[in-house]
Amino acid sequence: MIALGLEGSANKLGVGVILHPSKGGPAQILANVRHTFVSPPGEGFLPKDTAKHHRAWVVRLVRRALTEAGVTVDDVDCLCYTKGPGMGAPLQSVAVSARMLSLLWDKELVGVNHCVGHIEMGREITGAQNPVVLYVSGGNTQVIAYACQRYRIFGEALDIAVGNCLDRFARTLNISNDPAPGYNIEQLAKGGKHLLDLPYTVKGMDCSFSGILASIDVSAARLQQDPTGWKDEVTGQVMTREDLCFSLQETVFAMLVEITERAMAHVGSSQVLIVGGVGCNERLQEMMGMMAKARGGSVYATDERFCIDNGIMIAHAGLLAYRTGLTTPLAHSTCTQRFRTDEVVVKWRA
Repeated sequence: MIALGLEGSANKLGVGVILHPSKGGPAQILANVRHTFVSPPGEGFLPKDTAKHHRAWVVRLVRRALTEAGVTVDDVDCLCYTKGPGMGAPLQSVAVSARMLSLLWDKELVGVNHCVGHIEMGREITGAQNPVVLYVSGGNTQVIAYACQRYRIFGEALDIAVGNCLDRFARTLNISNDPAPGYNIEQLAKGGKHLLDLPYTVKGMDCSFSGILASIDVSAARLQQDPTGWKDEVTGQVMTREDLCFSLQETVFAMLVEITERAMAHVGSSQVLIVGGVGCNERLQEMMGMMAKARGGSVYATDERFCIDNGIMIAHAGLLAYRTGLTTPLAHSTCTQRFRTDEVVVKWRA
């Protein structure tokens, strides 16, 4: 079976084509193309501008994906699209595009939960069997484990997502959004040496990032007043932009490692799977690896082709659902900004 997937819940528009062999075996990625709406430095991406970008690029990307995959419309069994969660206007643009293609090609639709798409793609690529999942992106921060045909949320952010925290601090420092603000913070953090004491907010299995962002924004304002650097009152060290990025990363990632370890202990798992755009961060993978190694476990992660929002993950998760008989009637092919991971019945897993 072959599925074409459309993803556009935020600033990245992705189209993927995937094949599930009829006799079983690993899924085959036939095409995975993507285009990103990049806003100017110091600015975020507005829903209306992002939606306009998606509408302008979707036909080109679908054509390119089919060409790269070497398949025709007749070969495609179903069309999968991101139903939610995400930003309203971009989601709507993708849903309308999916409906248009469904009517044009006479193909069944499958609405996919964005978060479940990340998880299933991560499991497929890494081979992780039943891991604790850390899902970290610009819009979501969740610690998840599978039980009884649901991906159960054990812990999550109480306010803003960790990726949103990093992105907003990039805006504070006027860091470029190309290729991504979080990536550019990661590169700057590699030059940091001094750790600034920042709020550390973990509440059981949940965490909060708004306080740490407000605190480091104050430090950034002081740095902008004196670009040569200012002295930390606690350590006496001269702080730089690199030190601020380093301090923010170390603190928020330590929080994520803590709640993930607690989930591992609770469910008795020795595997951690990191998915979502922030999962590309090598320092997060390194810190998680140290924790897992101390517990005799292992960490699974993917590169930017699959961590960052993409169409192939929607195609894969949608095709898994389609094979169980699940489809989305045209009248119900809506989108929603709020669609929790644990709302989805995972019929394709025992």
